Parts: sequence; C-alpha cells; structure tokens
Amino acid sequence: MQTQHAEAGYDLLTTTRHDPALTRFAWNNDRDAQPSPFFLLPYHHERLVEAAAKHGWNDITCRYEDFKSAVRAAINDPQMTFRVRILLSHTGSLQVTAVPMEQSFTDDPFSLSLSKPSIAVQNPLTVLLDKQPVAPSIFTSTKTTNRKVYDDARDRMGIPPLTTPAGRTCDVLLYNSDQMIMETSIFNVAFFRSGQWVTPAAATGCLLGVARRWLLEHNRITEDTAHSLTIGSIVDGEYVLLFNGLQGCRMGRCTVAQ
Repeated sequence: MQTQHAEAGYDLLTTTRHDPALTRFAWNNDRDAQPSPFFLLPYHHERLVEAAAKHGWNDITCRYEDFKSAVRAAINDPQMTFRVRILLSHTGSLQVTAVPMEQSFTDDPFSLSLSKPSIAVQNPLTVLLDKQPVAPSIFTSTKTTNRKVYDDARDRMGIPPLTTPAGRTCDVLLYNSDQMIMETSIFNVAFFRSGQWVTPAAATGCLLGVARRWLLEHNRITEDTAHSLTIGSIVDGEYVLLFNGLQGCRMGRCTVAQ
C-alpha cells in the first residue's frame, strides 16, 4: 500500500559526482576499502535509505550493491567527470542519469574546511539572505524532487535558474520562523565562529547533507548546539563555507542588505 507521501508524486533524490581524481583520496574509498571515483557513494546510499524510512516507504529495499551497480552503469566513460543524479521512487526503483562536467577536482574537495575565511578567495559565490522565513518540513530535512521551497526562495531574490551560468554564481540563504539559519538552496553552510566552522543544527530543519555528515564526522565543522546562528548574527560581507555532495567545499560571501 502506498503511503500518503508516496501518493504526493515525488522521488527521493541525491546527487553525487564521478571523478577519476577522487581515487587519490583514501577518505573517499568505497566500503571495501578500494579507491572510488564516486564522491562519498556509501553516504549517498545511506541518505536514500534513511530518507525512505522518514517518508514511510517501509516496504522498499535498496541494497548497496544494487545501488552501486545502477550508478556505475550510468557512466559511459570512466575517464570523464560526470554529475550523477539518483532518484529512488516509493516502489524502490532507481533512476540514474549522468551528465558530463567540464572540470575534474584538482585538489582535495574538502581542503577549504581546513582554512579560515580569506579575502584572497577567488570568485566566491554570492549568498543573499532570503526576504522571509521558510517552514521546516520533511522536504527540507530530506532531499526530494519536491524543490518548491527552494525554487520559491530563489525566485524571491531574483536568482536565475541553476541551469543558467548566472544562476550558478549566486544562491539564497534560508532561515526558519525562529530566525535560525538553515542552509542555501543547494548547499549546507557553516559560519566561522570562535576559531571554527559552525553549521546550523539539525533542529533548524536543514537538510542533513552527505558533505555535512562527512565534515562533522571528521571534526572539520561543529554543529550549532548553542543556537547562535541567527540571521542577526550574520555580518554583511562575511565569508561562509558552502558544501554539498557534488562540489565538496567552496566559499561564499553573504549579503544581508536588502
């Protein structure tokens, strides 16, 4: 029997990266300890399994080996870099699409998490503070094809679609009704506070992303247990750490003036 969520007409979603450069980094090894060209692939699988349980899709089975085989089958040239989009339906079916990317990683994609904010960063992403709060829900704490809350926030700020070059140079910073910072439309975020990178707590309703998980587990960032990351704490022009399971880490610069 389908759950109420399943009948809503959406899939669970995760996006990883196939990049031969990733085989250089032992921290990205697969579950069998072998080098992997897929960015944090076990984490992406676990994210989908955990999200399925949250959505009440209790009858589906998604074994890691089946998941991995489906992802590998989507890559038609192992020497190329691809953006890999993975959908899991309420019936348990997987749909994987791979789109070529122009550039491979040249450095460790998490290296910026070891740095302090710096004005020397080239081409930081412009991060605009949203004009109004958003309501946390299962569609913000898990990643699905229901992207309305994020699309609406981008539209409010006049940010072009991600399919355009201009849309990839700017993002919007979301916050909830308690004025607590959550995330951007495509990245988790961390602010540099008291000598360390601090990311919004899960209680804000933010997405529990795979890069966020890795960074927390490896003590590159810490969770905001003090509930200090409010919109009032943002300094106009400050640099922030942005991260996701496709791009790794990059720097952004906040604009709070409307």
